[in-house]
Amino acid sequence: MLSRTASSLFWMGRYMERAENLARLLDVSQQLALMPGASSDVIAIPLDAIDQRELFDATGNAISSDEIAYFLMLHEESPSSIMSSLRQARANAHVVRGTITSELWESLNATWLEMRLNTRAKIRAQGQARFLEWVKERSHMYRGILIGTSQRNDAYLFARLGTDLERADNTTRLFRYHLEAFAAPDQTGRPSYYAWAALLRALSAYEAYRDTYGDSLRVSHIGDMLLMRDDLPRSLLACFSDIAQTLEGINGEQSREVRRRVAQIQAQLRYGSWDSDFAQDAVAKLDDILVQISDVGEAIEQAYWATDEVVAADAVDEAVIGAVTAGQSQSNA
Repeated sequence: MLSRTASSLFWMGRYMERAENLARLLDVSQQLALMPGASSDVIAIPLDAIDQRELFDATGNAISSDEIAYFLMLHEESPSSIMSSLRQARANAHVVRGTITSELWESLNATWLEMRLNTRAKIRAQGQARFLEWVKERSHMYRGILIGTSQRNDAYLFARLGTDLERADNTTRLFRYHLEAFAAPDQTGRPSYYAWAALLRALSAYEAYRDTYGDSLRVSHIGDMLLMRDDLPRSLLACFSDIAQTLEGINGEQSREVRRRVAQIQAQLRYGSWDSDFAQDAVAKLDDILVQISDVGEAIEQAYWATDEVVAADAVDEAVIGAVTAGQSQSNA
């Protein structure tokens, strides 16, 4: 497979997952903003979690739940906004249109054509919650079509690889910033039940947590659930188990270094526990995992596509982006 094609498939998967993850993050932030006495630092968790505080500050807008939400939903200059993520997912899909199925292309194209019609006024009229649910539904549709229509070849595997790596990064970031903000006991002597329940719901883990541990929320149990449970789709271990399996299916000796890095993280999670490996200096250790995830992404780039050939998501052919933003809805033809 050409490195250009592999890169675009990988970033197509990453950007669709990023859009969904951001919708999940904003769901949490809206709930946190409703907590009594929520500070500006708590409200700004979404910006800090994806390293967008500086870009938001440059807009001159005050820190508020609404301003942050609209910035992360619609801001075209932010590489992590939902608008940018869906645009880049569609642009990368356009590059590999002859490689993916027609159903997958039509879904991604339709998602972008609908997304670009959204404005602040339109989202306010329909409600932020409804818009965020739409983003998640479109991501679910993309994933379902990918799994349900794609031949199990390298194209499918690179798209899955991007999805799983982005998901691993998101789970770690969400947990890390919640831990920093809410690990300290509240007035009752317990971590904030409301905040931790919101996190578990955002990662589709609330019901699984209750089935496993009951109604009492403890940080150690949440850590074990989100990091080290192989049976929870968005846990860090589940993501790296999927990444390891995907890498085994991709042909080529060049994946050896990537597989080695992934195996190290996988072993650390599979044979570790929250109390023995993370309870002390947990935030710093999660920061280290984020660095390791970034290193895996760089190792994938080095292994499978050369820098001078890559069509990175931030540098996709301007003609493609121009066609998208011009709204050529007939591009399904």
